[in-house]
Amino acid sequence: MSVAAAGLVAALALTGCGSSDSDDAGKGKTSATPTEAGGGGGARGSIDGAWSGVTDGKPIALSVSGKTAAVVADGHVCTGEVTDHGKPMLSLKCADGNTDRTMGSIESNDGTKLVVSWDAGAKDTLTKTEPGKLPKGLPTGLPAELPTGIPAP
Repeated sequence: MSVAAAGLVAALALTGCGSSDSDDAGKGKTSATPTEAGGGGGARGSIDGAWSGVTDGKPIALSVSGKTAAVVADGHVCTGEVTDHGKPMLSLKCADGNTDRTMGSIESNDGTKLVVSWDAGAKDTLTKTEPGKLPKGLPTGLPAELPTGIPAP
């Protein structure tokens, strides 16, 4: 499990584990990006940030920064983008070729809880995590420090 946890920490560190409104300050945004799009299915809030949960007894982590997304689940690390098909969708590729969580539809989002339905059948209910903190529900026995070569968030 420590390898999966290290992958989770790496994915969150690489994609940014918090959201910042200052990223868009002064850019004169006039249209919504996929992470802000209202769309159908109750997907109302921004999905930017770090999200975590437990599905079938296993921890799931999702990190979104702008149009970039990463999921760590069942020992698989998947990265890709947020697209807009009338509502936000996650289009990902897993490094090991796994396809359990490669195309996900945002079913609902109230800003603190996010529900993602994946084409392969899984449905994840995730809770927004605090910026700079590891998600709750991770397996015990995590290393006190990040593995060598992974920058700290």
